[in-house]
Amino acid sequence: MGAEVDARPTKQHVLLLGASGRTGRLLVDQGLERGYVITALVRDPDKLDAKDDRLRVVTGGATDPAAVDEAMEGQDAVLCALGPTSPAALVRCNLMRASVGALVPSMTRRGVDRLVMLSALGVGASAPYSPPLLRIAFRTMLRQVGKDKAAAERQLRASEIDWTVVYPPSLTDGPLTGRYESGQDLELKGLPKISRADVAEFMLSQLEQTAYSRKIAVVSA
Repeated sequence: MGAEVDARPTKQHVLLLGASGRTGRLLVDQGLERGYVITALVRDPDKLDAKDDRLRVVTGGATDPAAVDEAMEGQDAVLCALGPTSPAALVRCNLMRASVGALVPSMTRRGVDRLVMLSALGVGASAPYSPPLLRIAFRTMLRQVGKDKAAAERQLRASEIDWTVVYPPSLTDGPLTGRYESGQDLELKGLPKISRADVAEFMLSQLEQTAYSRKIAVVSA
């Protein structure tokens, strides 16, 4: 069961980082279906094939403060679905630290308060609630990714931003079901999974709810 829902004013204009990724594309599609006006900051616009009058594609890197600040103008909230995109990034990774380092000052300067960020179960504050295999993965082969995500989350906690960090377990390309659990201390066992489509739905719902304001949210099917 999810957390109790409290309504917040609907955010109409949303900046999306990671829009060309597998979860990011679903955030674009579902966000447009919900009526949001989306600005997607991407390095390669050719990787984002969605076409809609309410979708603005801006070329730039999520770790570039100038590009982030330009895209931030006129926004009401930010969705971040960034993640490593190559094997090399698994070894030398500072994507999330650099991106949050660009986001927080820009959001503060532009008066944008709400950020919903995708992380991974087993990282940072979610470690106590994750199955042993996930904790081991982020201490070994995914160690650098885990350290990067955890450092970014510490940056958020030290800021005044109204953030929510979303921790899913293994992601699948399954359909949107709407059947999943969420909680700050949702303890999972075995090999839990959730579809990217359900994660995207949950992240978008947090733009309109306050239950996880400045809190973590573990989500799983």
